[in-house]
Amino acid sequence: MTALRLIACTLILLAAGASAQARTMYVDDTLSITMRSGEGTQFRILKSDLTSGTRLDLVRASDSGYSLVRTPDGVEGWVLSRYLTDSPIARDRLVRANRELEDARKQLAELRQELAETKAERDTLASSESSLESRTQNLSSELAQIKEISANALSLDRRNSELQEENQRLRNDVEVLTAEKERLETKSESDFMLLGAGLVLLGIILALIIPLLKPSKKADNWA
Repeated sequence: MTALRLIACTLILLAAGASAQARTMYVDDTLSITMRSGEGTQFRILKSDLTSGTRLDLVRASDSGYSLVRTPDGVEGWVLSRYLTDSPIARDRLVRANRELEDARKQLAELRQELAETKAERDTLASSESSLESRTQNLSSELAQIKEISANALSLDRRNSELQEENQRLRNDVEVLTAEKERLETKSESDFMLLGAGLVLLGIILALIIPLLKPSKKADNWA
């Protein structure tokens, strides 16, 4: 069992070393080639359907014109070296080129879409900038109007204060004139009462004097 294990480990290591040293090769532009168990047509055919573009791992090349290769599914065999190439065949290169071209077209479409979106954003920003400029102008005009109104308000406030002071002065004058009028009215009433009293007194005096001025009957008789 130990010997078998040792042999198995040796084979695994050899296979791993061969796999590490293997180089990727491709079946050349030939319709199909045959893989055999040895270096010659007399050996058994392992695969007869290795078509153009099949990827193979080159294990070892021989001077006999054959190369030991491994298929993707792990089968090892010998094929003619002249049917191998170290680069993909034209068909595969064309497929890859078409795929790369399609990717490039997709990237171009995406870039065009991004460019269109960028232009739309630029137009939107330009419109926003124009709107902001218009708004700024409107705000500047409104600010000028507010300043003018504020100046007018200050002027009106000063005028209002002046009018209030003038009104107060007029009220004071009215109060003075009212007091003077009341004083004059009181004086007129007093003078009228004095005049009335004087007339009454004069009437009393006349009433006393007039009888004295009349001639008496005795005096008439003497005459």
